[in-house]
Amino acid sequence: MKNLIIKKNIKIGEALKKISDGGHRCLVVSNSSKILLGTLSDGDLRRAIIKGYNLNSNISKIYKKNPRFVVNDNLDKKKINDYFLKSKLDLIPVVDSKKRIVDILNWNDFFKNKEKVINQTNHVIIMSGGKGTRLEPFTKILPKPLIPVKEKPVISHIIDRFEAQGFRNISMIVNYKADILKAYLSEIKTSKKLKIIQEKVPLGTAGGLSLLKKKLKDPLILANCDLIVNANFTDLVKYHKKNKFDLTMVASTKNFSIPYGVCDLSISGNFKKILEKPSYNFLINIGLYVLSPSILKLIKKNSFLDMNILIDKAKKKKLKIGVYPIDDSSWHDVGQWGEFTKTIKSL
Repeated sequence: MKNLIIKKNIKIGEALKKISDGGHRCLVVSNSSKILLGTLSDGDLRRAIIKGYNLNSNISKIYKKNPRFVVNDNLDKKKINDYFLKSKLDLIPVVDSKKRIVDILNWNDFFKNKEKVINQTNHVIIMSGGKGTRLEPFTKILPKPLIPVKEKPVISHIIDRFEAQGFRNISMIVNYKADILKAYLSEIKTSKKLKIIQEKVPLGTAGGLSLLKKKLKDPLILANCDLIVNANFTDLVKYHKKNKFDLTMVASTKNFSIPYGVCDLSISGNFKKILEKPSYNFLINIGLYVLSPSILKLIKKNSFLDMNILIDKAKKKKLKIGVYPIDDSSWHDVGQWGEFTKTIKSL
């Protein structure tokens, strides 16, 4: 329970990290006397970030002030069941007569042994055709997806995370050292529906999607082969569908601090003040997307196309593009040496 309770004055960035680290999708807000004030979900945080709230802002304006709760001397199991199923809650606070939090009911605990992994119909496409030049000299010998991280290749970490959440229709688009990669994939125990699509020539980070033979009716997830993400992929697809996006990009919150005093000037160039060691917040595109079939129509057959150009095309066509924010600790980029060494230490 301790890890699920937060104060109303904590920062948005702290709350996002707490949700990410704890593996829960919701937190309970209280005062210093543990009096229930509200709840804060990962969806509340995402909406706030997209609306332009700063990661250093506190959560006081974004948490739900009138949450569902139950009183400890009247624990009606049917009522609790309805709250979870009909209201689609992740957790329910239990309070005493003074509205002081005494327990928190969690979906997984309440429905213990009843929750099963549901097979997802959405396809997952992993782009694995690049040469991985940032990881040379390793990639002179091995294709980037086979670079080892904690006793198994990067690609196994990626596939395992998708399969654990019920995504079994996985395809990989390969090119560089494709024979080595195909030999490895033929030996590991993974989804029976894993397919290999080979490019004849390099087609960029998006062009390979033109090789998909089956016309898709549902959105697909597109992932880079050097990206290990700890996120709820089912929730990501639901977010994409609910908002009727044509393309959704997953973005990480990132805070950059400048270790110097920064001169703030007026438009005319006159000195105004010094900003002492300012910090700035950004949303960084990490290389994980959800694409609707409408986006695939913009990709020409066997034509080189990088993802940034595809996004520009979609924007010019006035298609709807969304952003799904995640905490900076929820992903690992193993495509460059600095991040690769950090990943080995943190996984």
